[in-house]
Amino acid sequence: MKLQDSVIAITGGGQGLGRAMAEYLASKGARLALIDLMPEKLEEAAQACIAVGSEAKTYVCNVAKEDDVEKTFAAIMKDFGQLNGLVNNAGILRDGLMVKVKEGQVEKRMELSQWQAVIDVNLTGVFLCGREAATQMIKYENKGVIINVASISRAGNMGQSNYSAAKAGVSALVPVWAKELARYGIRCMGIAPGFIETEMTASMKPEALEKMAAGIPLKRMGKPEEIASTAAFIFENDYLSGRMIEVDGALRL
Repeated sequence: MKLQDSVIAITGGGQGLGRAMAEYLASKGARLALIDLMPEKLEEAAQACIAVGSEAKTYVCNVAKEDDVEKTFAAIMKDFGQLNGLVNNAGILRDGLMVKVKEGQVEKRMELSQWQAVIDVNLTGVFLCGREAATQMIKYENKGVIINVASISRAGNMGQSNYSAAKAGVSALVPVWAKELARYGIRCMGIAPGFIETEMTASMKPEALEKMAAGIPLKRMGKPEEIASTAAFIFENDYLSGRMIEVDGALRL
């Protein structure tokens, strides 16, 4: 798929990896539909895309709510007249041990609300946006690409029962959708980032970051643009479908 003039929707597009991918794809000539819950962050990201000479529009949407998602993708079609790609990137963290024990006594357990919040956004949100994007692509006969952003935590990471389960589910959807949607000219791929330099990791203590980086064979954290360039590669290679690409500096959990 040629990125020039393609319309690509990115969930969680207001900051972090979503914004990095938006700016990178904009620099390649793609037109962006940025989806997020934070209007101010969305506007900043859109202006950054416009600054490199592309077109970008913003959509405030809770990806975990079916009505919001349906209205948002209908608005994207009305504004752009086509949809060629979706990056399912929106996600949240609510980390904690399933059961925390101190001196032989159960001190704390992961709350159902912690579990459900992550599943709702990180998994159900991916399903809803993927379903709606595919619906619009098929309806308007737009060949396209859906990229699900997972994580190496999909293999299981201590303290992340909710997040790991959601990302494993997100990864499982990749081959399912690739097989179901191929007949319509729609490809599906996944990216599983390792530890990446984002606003979230920047808030961590320096010693914690150093310890984290030391455990990575390449001895450094990944950069957002390295995830963005992977997304661009997927969009541009028309024979990639149904697979996960791990971008983690050789780290395996």
